[in-house]
Amino acid sequence: MRREQKIREQLENAIQKHPGADPSASGPLDEPILPGSQLSRRRAVRLYEAALQSRLQDLESRRLKDKGESYYTIGSSGHEANAVFGDLLRSTDPALLHYRSGAFMAARAANGEGETMLFDSMLAFTASSEDPISGGRHKVFGSRSLWVPPQTSTIASQLPKAVGMAFALARMQRLGIPCELPRDSLVYCSFGDASVNHASAQAGFTAASAAHLHRQPCPLLLVCEDNGLGISVHTPDDYIEAAFRERGGLKYYTADGRDLHETYTQAKRAVEACRKYRHPVFFHLRCNRLMGHAGSDMEISYMSEADLEKMEAQDPLLAYTELLLRRGALSKDEAWRMYKDLEGRIARAGEEARTRPKLTNAEQIMAPLQLPDAKSLRVRLADTERRREVFAGKLPEDDERPRHMAYRISQGLRDLMASYENMFVFGEDVARKGGVYHVTDGLHKTYGTGRVFNTILDETTILGLAQGMAQLGCLPFPEIQYLAYLHNAIDQIRGEASTLGFFSKGQFANPMVVRIAGFAYQKGFGGHFHNDNSIGAILEIPGLIVASPSRADEAVGMLRTCAAAAQQYGRVCIFLEPIALYMTKDLHEQGDGLWQFGYPAPGESVPLGEPRIYGESDEDQLCIVSWANGLHMSLQAQKQLAERGVKARVMDMRWLAPLPMAAIKENARACGRLLVVDECRETGAGPSALILAELARDPELRGLHLDRLAGKDSFVPLAAAANLVLVQVEDILRAALAVCERGET
Repeated sequence: MRREQKIREQLENAIQKHPGADPSASGPLDEPILPGSQLSRRRAVRLYEAALQSRLQDLESRRLKDKGESYYTIGSSGHEANAVFGDLLRSTDPALLHYRSGAFMAARAANGEGETMLFDSMLAFTASSEDPISGGRHKVFGSRSLWVPPQTSTIASQLPKAVGMAFALARMQRLGIPCELPRDSLVYCSFGDASVNHASAQAGFTAASAAHLHRQPCPLLLVCEDNGLGISVHTPDDYIEAAFRERGGLKYYTADGRDLHETYTQAKRAVEACRKYRHPVFFHLRCNRLMGHAGSDMEISYMSEADLEKMEAQDPLLAYTELLLRRGALSKDEAWRMYKDLEGRIARAGEEARTRPKLTNAEQIMAPLQLPDAKSLRVRLADTERRREVFAGKLPEDDERPRHMAYRISQGLRDLMASYENMFVFGEDVARKGGVYHVTDGLHKTYGTGRVFNTILDETTILGLAQGMAQLGCLPFPEIQYLAYLHNAIDQIRGEASTLGFFSKGQFANPMVVRIAGFAYQKGFGGHFHNDNSIGAILEIPGLIVASPSRADEAVGMLRTCAAAAQQYGRVCIFLEPIALYMTKDLHEQGDGLWQFGYPAPGESVPLGEPRIYGESDEDQLCIVSWANGLHMSLQAQKQLAERGVKARVMDMRWLAPLPMAAIKENARACGRLLVVDECRETGAGPSALILAELARDPELRGLHLDRLAGKDSFVPLAAAANLVLVQVEDILRAALAVCERGET
């Protein structure tokens, strides 16, 4: 059932029972390992040591797992050829790694300074809080000094952001934006053969190809470690080659991972081509998977013993041992001493690591997710001369005419791009067209294609680009054209962007402000893809900042706050813009112009997590809490309630994460009654249920009359039928009166 001991004994016998070097094979360590090879004996020994370290770490992890002291057994056994890339690449070439990259990390650390990868790996296996990359939150390969951002994905969803990193390298250099990486750096991204089928992986391949075919530099080295298995599902032998050898925009290389000479030769060619020509390269590395997918995977349940023995006979370490000993790069005694020395050191490291501290409370675990103190955020503003230049001589705050939201957001973005020279705006149709709703109108003309550009039509790519660019020091403002389209790519926010700081203890960050046109109530244009009223998938993600303005001036102020949170603290911000309010100018009746506003003064912002109260008085009988379209309708209902003798204050939450719960409770207590107006669907789509649940838990609020109003649990249909499932002003009025009729508190 368990194959570890057999694999260990097989390797030990290969060393101890080897007949020794060929008589004609001896020579200095700096000579080639084989005649004409570019791989020296010295480097071959170094690669062998990294491969041995990786293998013995896997075995130690499983030994500790049997004792209940290791928590991760997805190993690298059979994939040790990736040590070649760990050795060939520089520590300034970012590496987004497959989870079978133990040998890569061992080889890269051997070329670094001050890394203790052997002990660090044991700390990770045992989930110690002293693990230097994740602090015990997960077993990940990562190192800030070695430029290995931690990846938690098993489905190659790191590919889109790897493309973003490679894209950013050239873009930042051309624009003179500071980058800590050398000009000729490349980005390395590895993954398994089964993962290439995933939509996120395919998005990455397409984006890399598109960059090259659009003549955009994209120095990306994609390495598919093909072991022929996706847990128990077989990958056809010729599948990867057939899919990628002739794929447009990708240069294809391949090697058998059991052949150290061939792997090194081909890998060196691939690295040199990627670095020199700045184009994406696909490297097909054929591997074997040993000891199953993980410790809990009993291969015998889906493979015959004969197949397992055949696979184990293809162990790359057997081939490496035979090569080095036959060619005299190591003697049998030297190889055995190396093996036993590493085995002893790893065992001692494992024993020590299991005694080291663990995470012991929720506060420790959640520390990287804590949002910044609102008072610490500093709005950045370009100098007056630069602002006059980008606004063609007239500053927006000097324009006395009130304006609608789309106009002000456009001005706000223009202002921010002058203030943050590392800021980029990109997405579908955002450049010359200025976006579907013209919110980015004029930005391309002012800042050029370098900083305002169109992407291919794929939300996964857009968000991947944002992450990769952000990790290198850019401040991306990607646009998702409609809220419904975000759901095509939500894992890039949930599984990738939001987890990076958490699983790296804040050592890596991808600051960004993701602008999303969303919600419902569009007139004359609709259907559920353009009228999506569900944000539940966003609200459940830890650590996000979620802003949703309802009026023009506050949209600018909130953009400034989000930019500061992203730039200063590396936060991922979601900026939900209500489409139906983009062009809205009136509040109560046509032509009143009450929903147009001036441009906020320079330096003015909306404090993070702070709501706005409309019509507050000591005699208020009800507090209505809402945001975005709900806020606009609630203000209309407020006026009609006043005409009926009911005094109500209206709160615009503005921030959906962090929710302004303290202010909500305070106003509920002051009024004795509270109604939450949620324009999203009733079940799980918006924040109203969360708010009422929190209010109900507070013993100080018992006896208050609380209620919520939300849309129907339906997708949004076309035309006037949409109003039948969406909250209307009349619904708010009825719900408010019903709450007020419940008697005195």
